[in-house]
Amino acid sequence: MQNDIARRAVVKGAAVIGAVAAMGSVAPGTASATPKAEPKKPPTSANGWSLEKEANHISTVWTRPVAGTGLKVDVRIGDVELILVHVIRRFHYGVEQIQRIDLAGWRDIGKLRKDLPESNLASGTAVQIRPGAGAKGGLFPSQELTLRDILADCEGVVRWGGDDSEVDESLFYIDAGPNDERVRKVADKLRRWDATPGQGAGVEVDILSPSRRSRADRLARIQRSA
Repeated sequence: MQNDIARRAVVKGAAVIGAVAAMGSVAPGTASATPKAEPKKPPTSANGWSLEKEANHISTVWTRPVAGTGLKVDVRIGDVELILVHVIRRFHYGVEQIQRIDLAGWRDIGKLRKDLPESNLASGTAVQIRPGAGAKGGLFPSQELTLRDILADCEGVVRWGGDDSEVDESLFYIDAGPNDERVRKVADKLRRWDATPGQGAGVEVDILSPSRRSRADRLARIQRSA
């Protein structure tokens, strides 16, 4: 009799343990939890910067003045702004005076080709100077010499659309991603120039000096072959 009772107790205990184990196999737990999906990355322009839907409203793109020119442009604020405004100012002073209608910045991605450098306009990391003059051969040789000197100021961080396989001589864009330290480095250099009398955009320089020609020619060879 006692043996029968003991056997029934063992069987009942085993059944309870089995039921608990079965429940554990379907209950959520750390080991069996479904991995969380990674958040989607925001869409970017060709150079890796995030797109903006508009300017001047919950955006990193704002209308900014181009000092000394009377011009304004929609551009990504911060380091990008400083670099592209330097390009615009030097172009205005040294290549050709820019009229208001001849300067364009941010544009909606829906109006651009997403796989081409022009898409960088939609992230505020590009500008167009004389947008209607994008075809090859739009500059005189002396103007291009100055333009190459401007690009050399930017140490390869800015690329000219005239060097792209699909030429657009009006386009200038940041040719580095948002985490590229070169962007900050060049911006810091330009800040120092702007704060130092006799340096920066607007100061007359000898673009034909051997040192300046050498650095400009070296960068031109790199960017033309890229």
